[in-house]
Amino acid sequence: MNRPRRITLTAMLICAGGTAPLFASSAEGGNAVMEVGAKLLNFGLLIGVLVYFMRSPIAAHLASRSSQIRQDLVTAAEMRAAASTQLAEIDTRMQALPGELDALKRQGAEDVKAEQARIAQTAADERTRLLEQTRREIDMRMRISRRELTEHAAALAVGVADARIRRSITADDQIRLVDRYAKQLAAPGGAAERGIR
Repeated sequence: MNRPRRITLTAMLICAGGTAPLFASSAEGGNAVMEVGAKLLNFGLLIGVLVYFMRSPIAAHLASRSSQIRQDLVTAAEMRAAASTQLAEIDTRMQALPGELDALKRQGAEDVKAEQARIAQTAADERTRLLEQTRREIDMRMRISRRELTEHAAALAVGVADARIRRSITADDQIRLVDRYAKQLAAPGGAAERGIR
């Protein structure tokens, strides 16, 4: 402890010790003014001691609290500036929102038109492909049907000719046809000689 504090502390103890007899004498029927003076002196000493000993901790606390409040005010100002910046950005975005919505609507309409055109083109290509495929199948079936019809007509013609021949040719006609064919084969330059060469 430094010297001025020791002196002050000693003086306060002496004053506090000196007031005790004053209270004792006033309690025995002494003067009321003395009693009030003693109380005021005690109160003054108490305040003096409290101020002396509590001044630096209270001053330090008030200084730290003051700096804390200043720091809080600076932080609040920074937060307010950041909030106002964010609010300005949000306002800017909100003002740009109708334009963006219009752009999105236009883009959506263009996409729908493009998709409709693509679907129409795909459908036209598919229709053309199916028509071509159907034409090929019809042509193939027509050829097959013609061949079958020709074969059927030939079979019917052969059948009709066979039936006519069987009805109209007699046994004598058959012998005569066989003899004629045999003469043709035997004749010079006939089918027999042509086969030998």
